[in-house]
Amino acid sequence: MAPIPRLRDYTGPALLSYGFRPFFLFGSLYAGLAILAWLPMFYSHLEVSTLLAPRDWHVHEMLYGFLPAVITGFLLTAIPNWTGRMPLQGRPLLVLVIAWVLGRVAVTTSAWIGWLPAALIDLSILLLVAAAAGREIVSGRNWRNLKVLIVLGLLLVGNAIFHLEAHLSGVADYGIRLGIGATILLVMLIGGRIVPSFTRNWLARENPGRLPASFGRYDMVSMACAGAAVIAWIAVPDHSTTGAALIVSGILQAVRLARWAGDRTWRDRLVLILHVAYAFVPIGFVLIGLSSLGLLPTAAGIHAWTGGAVGTMTLAVMSRASLGHTGRPLAATVVVQAVYALVVLSALTRICASIHPEWSVLLDISGLAWAAAFLGFALAYWNVFTRPRIGR
Repeated sequence: MAPIPRLRDYTGPALLSYGFRPFFLFGSLYAGLAILAWLPMFYSHLEVSTLLAPRDWHVHEMLYGFLPAVITGFLLTAIPNWTGRMPLQGRPLLVLVIAWVLGRVAVTTSAWIGWLPAALIDLSILLLVAAAAGREIVSGRNWRNLKVLIVLGLLLVGNAIFHLEAHLSGVADYGIRLGIGATILLVMLIGGRIVPSFTRNWLARENPGRLPASFGRYDMVSMACAGAAVIAWIAVPDHSTTGAALIVSGILQAVRLARWAGDRTWRDRLVLILHVAYAFVPIGFVLIGLSSLGLLPTAAGIHAWTGGAVGTMTLAVMSRASLGHTGRPLAATVVVQAVYALVVLSALTRICASIHPEWSVLLDISGLAWAAAFLGFALAYWNVFTRPRIGR
């Protein structure tokens, strides 16, 4: 692994001193506020000046709005570690932040500026991030991590398809599944690296004994099966073969998770939450598989993936990475543990609300729990993001 680079001499705002700071902060704030806007939109109490249907606005802003912010923050923090090159700071980082903000404004005001300008502005952040990530990875000759560009490319294509579908037919379909599929592949890819790694490091230090299985043939086979199942779901979501492939992949991913010794990490919530987050990956595979067989609503599995795996994993990664890169102890405070509990509660209640739509109160609980989790995280970590690194 390349050595962690030293920062350049930097005298600007601490918020722009490292990529995770603005994107984790603004991304988590937006995740909470967007849901607080979505709930009254769902009940027809609020309208925004977007050309997207209310459901599509909600899906788009979670999938292609909030999530790219977290992905950008993660990549701008991880890539310097992978390559040994200096991180992006100051004005170049500010350009990316502004591009992301303009995308959110453009999509929400597309009825004023038109669908094509809104789409082009919205797509710019993924293009810029892919260009920046590609330049750093190639310059650092870190070839094995070029695969993250494939996922960024899939998100970019999915977002473009989303805008085209919404414009031509009034609703998005393939763009949604492609974005969700690419995101879950990213969770499996990055999660498959960090979950066993952080678990191994903690167990070796604090709880000697059984350690996570090393990456091997089983991981490659389970990932290949999962990738094939996701592709089938994107292309033909309602076919019985797709359903069977998804369920088998869910079982394989559950076994993969069990091999990482998560049951031995109860004392460290920063490690434990990574396992809880990944558990929603196989749950989502099975639930969506059952929906492909006509046995459950599709929304149940989709929200297991998005609200459960993605929502919980983003908070788990953001909370841990932010502490480590600002010189703070790696420990989950009571407030952060409450944030973890809230996002898990949000995912579980949203899954149940999909299965039992007549229990409308579950939808409200899920939305409010999600908003409380992400806004609570932003407030709890405000000083972490806006103040200089400890010890510098």
